[in-house]
Amino acid sequence: MASAETAAEHERILREIESTDTNCIGPTLRSVYDGQEHGLFMEKLEGRIRNHDREIEKMCNHHFQGFVDSITELLKVRGEAQKLKLLTTMDELKQCRLQQRNIATTIDKLTHCLPGVAPTALYYPALCTLEQLEHTCLPKAGGYRFCAIMAENIPVLRTHIRDVSMSDLKDFLESIRKHSDKIGETAMKQVLEKFVMFKYFVENNPFLETKFEIIVIATAETRSVVLYFVPGAQDLVDFSPVYRCLHIYTVLGARDTFENYYRKQRRKQARLVLQPHSNMHETLEGYRRYFNQIVGFFVVEDHILHTTQGLVNRAYVEELWELALSKTIAALRTHSSYCTDPDLILDLKNLIVLFADTLLGYGFPVNQLFDMLLEMRDQYGEILLKKWNQSFRQIIDQDNYSPIPVATEEEYRRITGQFPFQDPELEKMSFPKKLPFSEFVPKVYSQLKEFIYACLKYSEDLHLSSTEIDDMIRKSTNLLLTRTLSNCLQYAIKKKNVGLAELVQIIVNTTHLEASCHYLEEFISNITSVPPDTVNATKLYGTSTFKDARHSAEEEIYTNLNLKIDQFLQLADYDWMATQGGGQASDYLIDLIAFLCSTFAVFTHLPGKVAQTACMSACKHLSTSLLQLLLEADVRQVSMGALQQFNVDVKECERFARAGPVPGFQGDTLLLAFIDLRQLLDLFTQWDWSTYLADYGRPTCKYLRVNPHVALALLEKMKDTSRKNNMFAQFRKNERDKQKLIDTVVKQLRNLIATHQS
Repeated sequence: MASAETAAEHERILREIESTDTNCIGPTLRSVYDGQEHGLFMEKLEGRIRNHDREIEKMCNHHFQGFVDSITELLKVRGEAQKLKLLTTMDELKQCRLQQRNIATTIDKLTHCLPGVAPTALYYPALCTLEQLEHTCLPKAGGYRFCAIMAENIPVLRTHIRDVSMSDLKDFLESIRKHSDKIGETAMKQVLEKFVMFKYFVENNPFLETKFEIIVIATAETRSVVLYFVPGAQDLVDFSPVYRCLHIYTVLGARDTFENYYRKQRRKQARLVLQPHSNMHETLEGYRRYFNQIVGFFVVEDHILHTTQGLVNRAYVEELWELALSKTIAALRTHSSYCTDPDLILDLKNLIVLFADTLLGYGFPVNQLFDMLLEMRDQYGEILLKKWNQSFRQIIDQDNYSPIPVATEEEYRRITGQFPFQDPELEKMSFPKKLPFSEFVPKVYSQLKEFIYACLKYSEDLHLSSTEIDDMIRKSTNLLLTRTLSNCLQYAIKKKNVGLAELVQIIVNTTHLEASCHYLEEFISNITSVPPDTVNATKLYGTSTFKDARHSAEEEIYTNLNLKIDQFLQLADYDWMATQGGGQASDYLIDLIAFLCSTFAVFTHLPGKVAQTACMSACKHLSTSLLQLLLEADVRQVSMGALQQFNVDVKECERFARAGPVPGFQGDTLLLAFIDLRQLLDLFTQWDWSTYLADYGRPTCKYLRVNPHVALALLEKMKDTSRKNNMFAQFRKNERDKQKLIDTVVKQLRNLIATHQS
């Protein structure tokens, strides 16, 4: 019984242990330890524990696979959760970046406002505090002594604040004076970079056909950019002092005083900036510093104009600009007049264009600057003409006046690439061969093209249309042709020691240059995109220039030939009292004829008419000179024997003329040069006075070309010879008869002359 009760009690205690909270299990365990069957209870407890362990093991075995699956799913969920968390973080980062960018933009925008806001933060509270103390706090505090002292110091503090701000303003004015150069340099560099980029785009765009016109448009578009804030200006100059001082003077009711002071000081600085250095014209850097300072000055004023309310206004800035424009143009006219280097003038022109473009971007009118550049164009043209005059002179002095020999096809193509020359017959000839002109021709033609390029460079970016540029280039080229090159050609023709061969080559050279003039016309049209047949287009005067030079060279050939003939005639040594003539021509005349033959052989390169005219001119001069030689006052007596020798020499001249030294004469045309001499000599040697006197004045007269005055003068010389020739007495009667005959003819000639004069 006891044992059954004990077992029941133990079962109750076990159930109580299983179901009771651990905090309340103490009394239950005490009853176990207080009982008699403690060991039995422990056995029963262990048995119960084993039963529970088995149940737990069964349950774990039953749920183990589900647990593993759950863990696997949990691991998968953890990976997805991490991705989800990362995406969330990225969205947050993106939002943060957007906020940062917005903040940076806001800061950048607000930075432009800070110069006006900062002074308020620093000085405005102080001024407000003084105002509050003076009108509110101190009156309420009563009549204490410290209140009176503070009231007395308030105006002093205001004055101190005003003076400090004015000191800062003066420092500011000094700062912008120092940094104007750098500010201007930055502004001009920015405009230059934009223009270069735009121009590069236009020139390299394959879809643009008329690039010349579009470059002009691009230039105008670039100038339309308005730059209110030049990058770097705020970095170089702190503008806050001027804003602060303006604000303080405004609060103190003295804004007008401040505005007047600021404008007065800036006018003084403007005059200093606009005063160029005396040696500014010596280098481009001198001009560049001058322009940088002016641009920097007006960039600052434009900045002040747009960041303050009324400190400076548009009228004030425009007034300063008018002053600057007039002084700048006057300075440029003065200093540029000293320049003799075309490259420096061209660089200066480009610098002035950049200067004008930069200020145009700030809204300043710059038309007067471009008008001045058009004035400088004439100066540039004159300097170019002087430079090219030296180039032409050098080419002339270095030329060998010989046709260019070419040994290979490559050499031939090189020369014809420099000068537009085509000759199908010459091209068919094998190498080596000679071009008809000398090195003078391709060199001069290349210089003409270089001059045209130089003119084009100056015309760029001057607000000119392509037609205006074309007209400018053509007029300048005409000056080069009609003045510079023409004078140089005259120099080549008239210079000392120039020979007939050189004159012949000059004629050949100018003939080919004249033929190339239409190629120059095309060359100008190609670079200006203006057709040469445009209405009112200026034509080149190259044809007339080279034609005039050629005519001058031809005249010089005629003159030189005559001088050579005169030199040979000075060697003539006639025995005017000879009793009979020789059987052959005089030595001097034989040499003269040989010289003429060799000279006219060179004339084969000349145009046909030139060679024929030269030959006819030489023969006429020879004929006239021989007649003058016969009639010279120093020759007082002429014997019949001397006339016979003279006749032999004239026949030699006629033989030369009949041989045709120059092709192209028809029949005996060249013989006509000696017709006067021939008829005169025939009249005397044949003593055919009866025919001459009977037929004189008739168109069919045999001696039509014999002038009675000439015949009389020669007869007078022959009349004296018989009176002094008394060597042979047996011939005295014959001489007396001859003298009577001569006297009779002389009398008849005088009557003839007298009759026709009356």
